Amino acid sequence: MKIKVAIAGARGRMGATAIEAIEAANDVEVVAALDYKYDGLHLHNGVINEDKQGIPIYTSLSNLYAENQPSVLLDVTDPDAVFNNVKTALSLGVHPVVGTSGLTKHELDSIFNLVESTQIGGIIAPNFSIGAVLMMKFAAQAARYLGDVEIIEMHHDRKLDAPSGTAVKTAEMIKENRPSHIQGHPDEQVHLDGARGADVEGMKIHSVRLPGLLAHQQVLLGGEGELLTLRHDSFDRKSFMPGIIMAIREVIGRKDLIYGLENIID
Repeated sequence: MKIKVAIAGARGRMGATAIEAIEAANDVEVVAALDYKYDGLHLHNGVINEDKQGIPIYTSLSNLYAENQPSVLLDVTDPDAVFNNVKTALSLGVHPVVGTSGLTKHELDSIFNLVESTQIGGIIAPNFSIGAVLMMKFAAQAARYLGDVEIIEMHHDRKLDAPSGTAVKTAEMIKENRPSHIQGHPDEQVHLDGARGADVEGMKIHSVRLPGLLAHQQVLLGGEGELLTLRHDSFDRKSFMPGIIMAIREVIGRKDLIYGLENIID
């Protein structure tokens, strides 16, 4: 039996790519789309119309569930919508798989508590790219030995949140292996606010937003007389699809919340 998936954000570029990837898998299927408009219409190859051969669109997750009974909600919307979507999904017994960054710590804590109370597992992944997750794991390992770290993340100019969820997650992973300390000259003078980037326990994060970019990150780890640079580039949204399919398959049957794809990659 195929895993039934509803997609929030199906009309977006990530959502459209996810539909293609799910349709290509032999054990997963898209049964419905959650949107803030076009209720009652259908999505067919990126076009909204009344063709019932397409994917039905709902503005209510409760109505969507009543008519389609998805096991998984894949959310690739934006930070303003995802939190409420996840809460509703959990209340309905639907496993959330979230590829939207920008959730606050308070929201993440609330989701952890909801998962614990409902025993409906979910996965929140700041980045679904296998290569990006490996970069994050390697950076955390390297920080044991090279503890002065700066992160440069670069994304398209339509991205809403800064720094990216990937950069924040990378810093969180590095913190586990790196004592907090101030980097650079102790008497450093910053003559323009923000010139040294965001600060995470002494680590610096720099965000770049430009047209032409998709998703890119460098982690620079400095030591005496040496520099280690770990870099990952996503040139196409297809790079996120193997991780999304992996997460959908993994979340079924789980009763806990997984934060970060690195927790299901050996």
